[in-house]
Amino acid sequence: MLHQYPTSFARFYDVIYHHLRNGVDHEFYLNEIKQTKGKILEIGVGTGRFFADALSTGADIYGIDISSAMIDVLLGKIDKREHHRVSIQSITDCKFDSQFKLIIAPFRVMMHVLDKEEQLKAINNAYDHLAPGGKFIFDTFIPNLQQLITGLENQVDFEGEYESDKKLKRIVSTKPDLINQLINIHFRIEWDEDNKTKMEEWDVPLRYYFRYELEHLVERSKFDKYKVLGDYLGNELNNQSKEFVFICQK
Repeated sequence: MLHQYPTSFARFYDVIYHHLRNGVDHEFYLNEIKQTKGKILEIGVGTGRFFADALSTGADIYGIDISSAMIDVLLGKIDKREHHRVSIQSITDCKFDSQFKLIIAPFRVMMHVLDKEEQLKAINNAYDHLAPGGKFIFDTFIPNLQQLITGLENQVDFEGEYESDKKLKRIVSTKPDLINQLINIHFRIEWDEDNKTKMEEWDVPLRYYFRYELEHLVERSKFDKYKVLGDYLGNELNNQSKEFVFICQK
């Protein structure tokens, strides 16, 4: 089961993740896109953190997401003549008539796929949509075992302004489900609007993975060639790694 995000999340997504995320993975994925000669698919396109930049450089890129609220933000950023490139579809059962040279599922898309058979279905669906020699890239974080056990309690992970003199804050709590390998995340967003503080809360589960679990999953799939990086700089896994970056090739 894949989970939607509320309208407020989509509304403030760019403000929050430009601060939290762009310096981490932005250059890596855009470089992969720039080096690709042919059609590209971004799964979990969201508000277009990569997509809009890629499209502006002339990439032949398409995007899917399950969240209509996120897609609405993205469509507001790009020319109407390009709206056909974006659709509401899921990683597990999306369908396209053409094949792609590169498919990316950045920023934890696979962690939203909770069921193991759905995970395999998602990876095989990516394989089926790749042209020969094409690549499928996805990432997950390496679990912090101490944090998995203790969780987080009302941790502020973003505090700033979304407009001049209008404050925005996000507060995160997590509770682990060790048997089902889930991190149950509770988000609360608070923002200034109409001379008062507004708030919205929602919950989302994330499926965490370990290294050999992911390797076995990919090896069960149709892919027979892959490599695993430990960061977005191209380094191999080591004891300081915080990311699993899988590059699977057809």
